[in-house]
This record gives sequence, structure tokens and C-alpha cells, in this order.
Amino acid sequence: MKTLAFALLLGSVQAAPLPKLQLDLSQTTVSGLSSGGYMAAQFHLAHADWVKGAAIVAAGPVYCAQNNLLTALDHCIHKVDSAIPLDAINQQLNDWMTQGKLAGKTQLAQSRVWLLHGNKDQKIHPDVAAGLYQQYQQWLPAAQLSYVSDKPFAHHMPTLNAGSDCATSEAPYLGNCNYDAAAQALAFILPGFQAATTEATGQVYPLAQHQIAGDAAATMAEQGYVYIPKACAEGESCRLHISFHGCNQAVEAVQMAYVERAGFNRHADSNKLVVLYPQARASKLMPLNPQGCWDWWGYTNADYANRQGPQIQAVVKLAQALKG
Repeated sequence: MKTLAFALLLGSVQAAPLPKLQLDLSQTTVSGLSSGGYMAAQFHLAHADWVKGAAIVAAGPVYCAQNNLLTALDHCIHKVDSAIPLDAINQQLNDWMTQGKLAGKTQLAQSRVWLLHGNKDQKIHPDVAAGLYQQYQQWLPAAQLSYVSDKPFAHHMPTLNAGSDCATSEAPYLGNCNYDAAAQALAFILPGFQAATTEATGQVYPLAQHQIAGDAAATMAEQGYVYIPKACAEGESCRLHISFHGCNQAVEAVQMAYVERAGFNRHADSNKLVVLYPQARASKLMPLNPQGCWDWWGYTNADYANRQGPQIQAVVKLAQALKG
């Protein structure tokens, strides 16, 4: 009965084969909330040669946890018991750039980045969010970086009219804030952004993550999702946006709430934007990840935050598969 109910809930998901897409990956953008925000920033730095924009909600500095869960808990979430060692963290990132494990600073400097941290957020400390802003300040010209920190939002993805009360943080971690964070983000990071004039008219398709990405997707769900506007399905040239859910926000936890209601699909049609929603999965065994978070502290391997990280490699394969 549970399986049947879940299948009915996925009624808007098309089980048909994916349409052949004319997808330009050279102008890809990413977004994410919380652990998905950490992941979006990691993915951006790893592939800034073709990922040209990032929108990050409620997250801290890239490599803040330094491959250690206790370090993550000490100064990368809701408390800062010890100062965040940004100099040491940035030195590691610089080393990875030199080794080719991250994109170079010249490529990174051509990006646009939009950051949001609600001042009612009790999950991510203000100093943690400010640390990510400080990181990006060293890489980007001021005109290419936006940091929104004066909105009364709790720990969630703010939306126009979906989700819970804006002042609370609860599943599915969408905030009914009369604020279209997806639109604000895309307007800043996406060249030629066009605001939506109608509801989304495209389709959501399932994506076989394990089949496409193999062992790299071992810590991810078997199935991800992709929203494809009608124009893109019919063969027009389109761009890719990759949006990473937060902890406890994958489809296995909140069903299709983030995929369908975070706000990105509504603006995808008018911008010819295919939106990929990769899915992490919860695990109570090794690697321990009971909340289904993306790896931002090292539960996959020590290279989790660079090009050799399994989840980053898996999502690259998903993007390439969409391109065909």
C-alpha cells in the first residue's frame, strides 16, 4: 500500500524515456540548500570551467569540515565553538587548484554567485554563512557576488507560497515567505534571465543514477529527477541548472516537495533551463548518513570536496548523460 501511495504521488513524473536534448553544458549553474548548499559550492569550485554560477542558501565555507565530522559539528553548523580556520582551509583549496582537482582561479573569477542566509536561521550560525561569503570575496569581483542576510527566514528554501510558516524550519524545509528565492537566485546568476509568466508546463522525468554513474553514485539514491521544459524536449537549445536538496529533503524523505515546489521549475520554461535534481540517500550503516545529507564532511572519501569526490563525479556523469 505504501508503494502504491508513493507511485500515485509521483503521477507527474514521466516514466517514458528521456527526450533527446540539445544541452549546452558550458553555461551550467547550480544551487542548493544547507548540505545541498555546501555541495553546490563544492561542485562549483570543482568545475568552474563550465559551471558559471552558483546560488547557495544556508551553508558555510567550502571544505569547512576538513574531512572530519567532529570539526563540522564544532564550527560549521549552528555553533562556532572554535574559530573557522579560513586561511588553512583556503590553502588546501589553493593546493587542489594547483593539482588540477579544482578549477583555476581565472575560471572561477568569471562566475556569478548569489548567497542567502536568513537571520532567523537557527541551524546555520551567521558566522558560518559569513565565512562562505568571505571565501567568495577573494575570488570574485564585487559586482559578481551577492550576499542576502537581512531577511527573516528560518532554515529552509524560501518560496512565494509553498511550504511551512516562514519563521519555522520543518519538513519539507520550504518556507512560505512571499519571497521567490529561486527567481532571485536565477536572476543574478543566469545571463538573460526572464521571469516566469505562467506555471511550469514541462515534465519531471526519473533518472537512473546508479545505472548512469555506477560506483560513483553508491551513496546516492537509485533514482534522481530532471525537469524538462516543453521547448527543450522538442529540441531547442537549452542550458542546465543543477539543484541539490538539503538534509532530510530527498524524495525518500519529503517525496516530491523539493523537486516540484522549490521554485526553479516555474522559471525553467521561460529560460529554456533543464533542471537536474540529484538525490542523496540516507544510511544508518557505513557510511553513516542518517539524514540523507550530501557529503560535505568526508563520509565518501578525503577528496569529497574536489573533482575526485565520488558524488561530484556522479553528478558530472548525470549531466553528461542528459546532454547525450
